Amino acid sequence: MTALPQRRDQAPVPSLSIGQVLSRLADDFPELSPSKLRFLEDRDLIHPARTASGYRSFSVADIERIKLVLLMQRDHYLPLKVIRRYLADVDAGRDPVWPGTPAGAPSILSAERRLSRDELLADAGATPELLDDAISTGLIVAADSFGEDAQTTLRALTDLAGAGIEPRHLRAMRIAVEREIELVGNVLLPMRRRPDSASRSRADERAVELAAQLDVVRGNLVRTTLAKYVS
Repeated sequence: MTALPQRRDQAPVPSLSIGQVLSRLADDFPELSPSKLRFLEDRDLIHPARTASGYRSFSVADIERIKLVLLMQRDHYLPLKVIRRYLADVDAGRDPVWPGTPAGAPSILSAERRLSRDELLADAGATPELLDDAISTGLIVAADSFGEDAQTTLRALTDLAGAGIEPRHLRAMRIAVEREIELVGNVLLPMRRRPDSASRSRADERAVELAAQLDVVRGNLVRTTLAKYVS
């Protein structure tokens, strides 16, 4: 791979090695490795500078970009090609909406807001019992604070509960999802078993892409099946 040109910033910026970057991000991303950073660079998602000796050199802005990419992968299950397109728009000075956000909705560039248990209940208009049931049935992950996924899930469960559909009725849905992800894992197992880290990183990326496609199929099945019951 051709070395990227060094940046020509007007003012000096902090220069961090790969090891220092891993150290700074270890708490939030303990699985991050040098090979993963190189993989993200190969996919044109991050653009570290190079020292005179050819070593990668990262700025504070680079670290924030890495965090954004990893969060988009881990918390929002976005394929790298979608993340790349989003970042390209940002780099071009545009203000793209967050991938998957309806047109006209504001862009989300800041870190995800975390809600306490009481804030989550108030936001969804849910009872403590409903949240406890959702956690016990595996629909929401138990935590000290909750993110966007828990927020949207509890809102939906509150509406469903009003119609008499409780978390215990949705255990089969959770089991079905677990089986789907197990299927994805089995398909990608040969790639994960390869000794090179690039293959394992590619397997992670492909798992996210396949899960997204399963979600498309699941959503379409719900809509087409519903059409049989409504006029």
